[in-house]
Amino acid sequence: MSCSLVQFCRVQELRAVREFLFPEQRGGPAGGESEGAGAGEGQRLKLKAVHTCVHQSAPWLHDCTVSLSPCSDLLVIAHEHKAVFLSAKWWTDEAGHDEMTLTVSWSGTLNAEEGLSLSLSVASASSSSPSGMLMLRGRSSTGRPDWTCVVVGFTSGYVRFYTESGVLLLAQLLNEDPVLRLKCRTYEIPRHPGVTEQHEELSILYPTALVTIDGFSLFQSLRACRNQVARAAAAGSDTVQPPPLAYKKWGLQDMDTIVDHSSVGIMSLCVFDQMKNASILGGFNAAVKGSPPAMCQYITVGGGPFTGFFYAIEGSSQPLLSHVALAVASKLTSALFSAASGWLGWKNKNEEEPTQKQKPKVEPATPLAVRFGLPDSRRHGESICLSPCNTLAGVTDDFGRVTLLDVGRGIAIRMWKGYRDAQLGWVQVSEGQEERERTTSPTLPRRHAQFLVIYAPRRGILEVWGTQQGPRVGAFTVGKHCRLLYPGYRLMGVNSITSQGWQLHTQQVCLLDPSTGSLRTVNVPFHLALSDKKSERAKDMHLLKRLNTLLRSREVEPGEACVLLEIKHPAIKKQALESLLSSKRVPVSCLTNITCSLLDSLKKQDPETVDETLLQLCSSQLKLLQLYTNILSLQTAKLSSVDTDASTVSTDEELDRIDPILRRYAELLSRPSVSFSQDAEGPFPARIFLSQLKAEGNTLRVGTSLCPLGSFLFWDCLCGQSSHQKLCEMLQDAGISPQDLLSLLLNVWLQRERQMLKNPDAVRHLHSLLTALSNMSGAVDESWDPQCVSPWWQQVRTACVQTESSGAALLVALVAHRTAKNSITSLAEKKVKQSFCLGFKSEWEAVSLELEQWVVCLRQLEDVLALQTLLCLPGPRGTPGGAATRCSVKALLESGRGGVADSVAKWVFRQDLSPALLKDILQTRGEVESVPVSSEDGDFQRARFPNSLSPDLLFAHCCWEFVVQWNKDPEEGRYLSWSVEHLKLIANPHIQLGIALMMWSTFIVKRFSAAAFLMEKVGKAPKDRLCRRDVGMGDNAMTSFLGSCTQLLQTLMEADASIEEVSPPELSVEEVWVGADGPASIAELALEQRTVHYPLVQHHCLLASLLHATMTFGVRVKPLSLFDSKGKNAFFRDLTTIQLLPSGDMDANLISLRQEFLLKVLSGWVNTQAERTSEPSCPRQDPHEVSWASLCLDLAPLLQVNPDLLRRHLVCEFYSHGLDLRAEEVMLEVEDKDVLGSQLLVLTGQRLSYSLLHTQTRPGMELLARLPPMLCTWLKAMDPSELSCSSVPLSLISRMVSRVIEMLPDNHAQYSLALHLLEAVDALWPSIHLS
Repeated sequence: MSCSLVQFCRVQELRAVREFLFPEQRGGPAGGESEGAGAGEGQRLKLKAVHTCVHQSAPWLHDCTVSLSPCSDLLVIAHEHKAVFLSAKWWTDEAGHDEMTLTVSWSGTLNAEEGLSLSLSVASASSSSPSGMLMLRGRSSTGRPDWTCVVVGFTSGYVRFYTESGVLLLAQLLNEDPVLRLKCRTYEIPRHPGVTEQHEELSILYPTALVTIDGFSLFQSLRACRNQVARAAAAGSDTVQPPPLAYKKWGLQDMDTIVDHSSVGIMSLCVFDQMKNASILGGFNAAVKGSPPAMCQYITVGGGPFTGFFYAIEGSSQPLLSHVALAVASKLTSALFSAASGWLGWKNKNEEEPTQKQKPKVEPATPLAVRFGLPDSRRHGESICLSPCNTLAGVTDDFGRVTLLDVGRGIAIRMWKGYRDAQLGWVQVSEGQEERERTTSPTLPRRHAQFLVIYAPRRGILEVWGTQQGPRVGAFTVGKHCRLLYPGYRLMGVNSITSQGWQLHTQQVCLLDPSTGSLRTVNVPFHLALSDKKSERAKDMHLLKRLNTLLRSREVEPGEACVLLEIKHPAIKKQALESLLSSKRVPVSCLTNITCSLLDSLKKQDPETVDETLLQLCSSQLKLLQLYTNILSLQTAKLSSVDTDASTVSTDEELDRIDPILRRYAELLSRPSVSFSQDAEGPFPARIFLSQLKAEGNTLRVGTSLCPLGSFLFWDCLCGQSSHQKLCEMLQDAGISPQDLLSLLLNVWLQRERQMLKNPDAVRHLHSLLTALSNMSGAVDESWDPQCVSPWWQQVRTACVQTESSGAALLVALVAHRTAKNSITSLAEKKVKQSFCLGFKSEWEAVSLELEQWVVCLRQLEDVLALQTLLCLPGPRGTPGGAATRCSVKALLESGRGGVADSVAKWVFRQDLSPALLKDILQTRGEVESVPVSSEDGDFQRARFPNSLSPDLLFAHCCWEFVVQWNKDPEEGRYLSWSVEHLKLIANPHIQLGIALMMWSTFIVKRFSAAAFLMEKVGKAPKDRLCRRDVGMGDNAMTSFLGSCTQLLQTLMEADASIEEVSPPELSVEEVWVGADGPASIAELALEQRTVHYPLVQHHCLLASLLHATMTFGVRVKPLSLFDSKGKNAFFRDLTTIQLLPSGDMDANLISLRQEFLLKVLSGWVNTQAERTSEPSCPRQDPHEVSWASLCLDLAPLLQVNPDLLRRHLVCEFYSHGLDLRAEEVMLEVEDKDVLGSQLLVLTGQRLSYSLLHTQTRPGMELLARLPPMLCTWLKAMDPSELSCSSVPLSLISRMVSRVIEMLPDNHAQYSLALHLLEAVDALWPSIHLS
């Protein structure tokens, strides 16, 4: 609790800033640096982040003008005519720590020509450099920081206002002398009712004049200028005419030199001071006004006198407007009520009349004489720094002194020596809430303390001093070239209304170190203003600090912890006690002794002076320490005999029934898995025990972390190593409620499920503990009616249904059920005995609502255990994998009626079961749970979910799960294909149609339309890069995707066709799961879907087939161009709506394009069949692969293409590729035999031409010489290169010629040619055979 120097920001690019401002220090020519084009058009400097220290010989930062915004989010460094703006950004280092950094946001020159900055001013030929600078932080309409304005004063007398990006907002020539200092005063909330409310003000100091501008009007003007600049930039305009600024100008007299000033604000003298001044100035007969006038106080430093005090009476000077401003104001008078565009009559640059450039008129100053001062002919002041409350001011001089002034009395009250070139700042600290309530009345205003911060660069030290006569409270060794930045103002635009409840975090004093680029701030505790070196509080803080250091360093010995007893202050003593109790280095015995001693000392004090909070803390912690010690002693004592109940748990039948599934579950649960290493086991730490138990009166409340505390209390009892009777009595005497103990017991049992399942005796010990807890007072209400639900047992059921530890939950439920049943039975027997005593002879049956609740809970837990065992089955290697799904009764109830099927569907995906395999499992086993991995899985064969896992529901959820997984990874086209296969296995068409429609609208149609538009754009099958960019998957994945789309739409059409024949199914769940309340299942959502418009689905299926064919065979076509305008407009619409579809005969050109496309598809398909036949390495045809020949023939009527034409083309392609047998199969379906015969005749000629002319055999040449001239000429005209497979045996050629002769009629023109061919082939065959 002492002063600290904390780093809060770092300047990342300080080296680059120095090289920009001082080009000569780079080692290169200064002329190579670009100076930019002006204030609004400065060329941005390319800077690199520099993380190393910036070392230089000369203190370059002292030659610069530096200013930091009040919120520390903008730093401006300027030198001569250059400036660099650095904005705050958050940066993460390699270690992952976030820190605020200042990086360059703008750099350039600030001395633009006045003619370019102010259109109504005359340009100045001389350049000027910035001599003063500050930043105004404007607020938004909500009162929060909005933007920062940079105010720069120049040696030419100009004052310019810039945005954070270097855009000039406003420029004004207020005096022809250089600007010395710029200072701002913002609004502060008055602390006391009698304090005068100070308004915002900007003051500008010249050598002989002081200009003040009202903050409210300045803020409104700057905001209007900013908005106008934004509008001009959006409209492409460069000229912006600023509004006039109203200001007051005082001519400071009776001082030789002035170098700095402070504007104190409005003040008024008290009546005594007013009468004193009147009598001194006017004598005995002077008249005194009834009310003292309000005055503005200004303090200047310099020489002759050393410090001057000026007082300007309010109303003695009217606000001034420059000559240009008056001219503009006269124009504004007529423009206020007109409809002219622009802000307050600003003209457009196109409408501006050219004016003659002239020098701006400088208004004369109002003389203001110094009232009094501090004369010192040899001393010259250098700077003055006003305190935040405007009561004190620090002044530095050329003698190396720092003088503290009382502003109200005008006297020096303190002086420090040895601070040459000192830099000053102030830190104001508010009193904390605890200190205020302890030392003063809470109704009094909060106190504030002020500390003077002095940075001595010659000595490299930063000191913090208490005012007015306070000691030095902090000192830090820093560099000798730092800059102390003290803005002295806050947010502008705030008033008494917007400041209510406003807590803006600002750094009051910042130290900029150029060697490291760090920005550090000074933190001073409030209590340092109240104490000196001999105060008890400071001593107590020292003892607390020493104790904390000791606790962090090593183990604490009993004697060293007695430092706590020497502390006097109750709050600090409480803090020290909490540190001791939370430390892990203090033994328990030491903690007990110290707490006991402290409690005894508090009891011996006067009851009225004892802090009740500290007394309660000591008593409660001592009680907890004693309880902790007793539990440890109980656990370390050896148990002589097992003290469990003599009657064993009568749940043997239930345990035997569930024993197989529990063993299987435990086996799956004990599989090796990744886990974090545990710390070495040891005694439970006392600090954690104390942190988890809170004392509330005579009772103890348990914290949030239950498992560690529960393990400490009950683990030994569950393992049979400790007495549960003694433990329960001890905990009950300590005041822990039975409900909290039950929560701890259940938590440790459920959290440590693996250990519990391995210990066969754990169930018996659990029964003993649960019985003992139930018999505690306050556990089960004595007036409990068995026909009502018991809160005690409801707590057990709630824990069982919420946990994911299914095996442990079922065991604890069985034990609790038996215990509750025994309790209800004993209570019933008591009632029966009472009825017999009263003479009643009615029969009684032990049936209660509580037992019914247990029956339902047990059945649910058994079902969940069976389901969880299935979900824990490991998947085969290479499967998608993922963590096994954990489920609970609560999760299944909240997941709705489809929760079970959804969990199993996720398991099917994780196991990578194909739809065909899942179908076989359901058909052979009857239940998906019956998938055995060993002979011990007999319990899986029980039909626990006959309704929730019906085949249709399971296939529906599997379909949806696979399509969801495909949507996450579209490259896995197998997932979508299997999803469609699952969809086909759904027997009910209503569910099938709904699922298909939801798949299409949710996942498919967006990518499908993107694929169609992409292929339409490129006019062919797109490359992999384009597919990934537009569709989100590669070209191979997109081919599979389009095929699945076709299958999906075909399934949708089949379901819609058969929906009228089958009634909608009635979905139901098992009796114990009727209470499931959650989102609707996939099947329920499917049944809510509307029916589709069959022609529209068929229209989309047609497009999907065309797109799939284009991607498969690489056909160059624009798919959407194969449809007319009606067909194009109907695509990608909602399938449940009725759209206008194409009807009637199509255009002949469109049909020709469709025909050409189908012919190319058939050619491509035949080519793949030939390759698969000729190359044994090619994979065989998949039975699920699309038969493109049948598909094209089916699409031909829809596309109005003649199917017989396609068949003839298919026959010719088969013959061309040498697949004669397949060609003959298709030939039987051809209707126009004449045309086919003519086409095949050409193919026969090409084959025979290749055999006679291109093989160059002797028998062939002899036969060619004997052929008729007409046939010989015809064969030479044939081109065998058109054949895909030209080398064909003569037997196939002869067979082909025979087929041609059979198809051609006798009167056909080419019939004779066919006969000649047959003769030639028959003549050639024996010759080749003999040769």
